[in-house]
Amino acid sequence: MTDKLQFEFVSPERLIMSGAVLSVTVPGTEGRFGVLAGHAPVMSNLRPGMVDIEQENGSHERVFIRGGFAEVNATGLIILAEETIREEDLNAAALDAQIKDAEEDVNDAKDGAARQKACECRDHLKEMRSALSS
Repeated sequence: MTDKLQFEFVSPERLIMSGAVLSVTVPGTEGRFGVLAGHAPVMSNLRPGMVDIEQENGSHERVFIRGGFAEVNATGLIILAEETIREEDLNAAALDAQIKDAEEDVNDAKDGAARQKACECRDHLKEMRSALSS
């Protein structure tokens, strides 16, 4: 029988998931890493990307995170995410259209502050699109 990993996944808005899973693959700033039950303790900052969760029944769930922090300790894995979007809520064609609009906003910006905000929005959309493709 496979050991189960205790997993807590939270964002500022809500508890995303809490319970036992088989494994979680996390987008760490130093690269993606997998966590199983009994993993050595580690802390990592998280970059934008997909968190891959393998449930006890063998099904998989993917959730985009904007960034955050992960801690693996003796009791399991805790992910504190800045922002989360479930994979099924992302649409590649819609993201492509939003990226095109955001590029136009960058080009049309009248000052540095507006350009900075438009660039941040565009970059966030590109991160989501890239994560959806991976």
